[in-house]
Amino acid sequence: MAALVRNGGATDHTLAPNDPIWVEFARHMAPMFALPASIAAGHVTTGVTGAGEPAKILDVAAGHGLFGIHVALQNRAAEITFQDWDNVLEVARANAEAMGIAGRFRTIPGSAFEVDFGTGYDVALLPNFLHHFDFATNVTLLKKVRAALKPGGLAAVIEFVPNEDRVSPPDGALFAMRMLGTTPAGDAYTFIELDNMLRAAGFGAGEFHSLAPAHQTLITARNA
Repeated sequence: MAALVRNGGATDHTLAPNDPIWVEFARHMAPMFALPASIAAGHVTTGVTGAGEPAKILDVAAGHGLFGIHVALQNRAAEITFQDWDNVLEVARANAEAMGIAGRFRTIPGSAFEVDFGTGYDVALLPNFLHHFDFATNVTLLKKVRAALKPGGLAAVIEFVPNEDRVSPPDGALFAMRMLGTTPAGDAYTFIELDNMLRAAGFGAGEFHSLAPAHQTLITARNA
């Protein structure tokens, strides 16, 4: 731990293309994120898409795909685009088919920083991704996400969000330590920090949504 603190982050973190570690991560994290995905989908469908209105949803770094899948389950007219490494997308594809949304999704394989997202999305989901990177890198990604959204479209960021004291609640504080130990420059960001990232990328003011009893938070912001 002392070495990690001196270094300011990990030295062995990998975002290499199609690294199998992210396949295992997606498979093992799916049960943990079913609850927050379901709750977050309720906020998204109520705030943007409606229960049966056609909607295009982009799920960035989708992993297991549950956040996009649950939006599709709550809005039967929604179509989901999962973006991630191609091998990780196999997990999202399998979950989407098993959960009954076959024929209502497409995939974009590759790095979120390099691939073409396309345009015209009503919602862009960013579940558990921004914590891997520093402020400037996240702003760059959020600008790209904003360009893919319709005017008035919604960015939906799901994260472990500590309070402004950064030592509470315990889950948020512990997650900050985990990011120090497992990423070169990531962190558990406070609401103000995430709001500043979104504003710097051209979005409107962020809104805070608790996903209790899950330990995560949903931050939403409009494409102004």
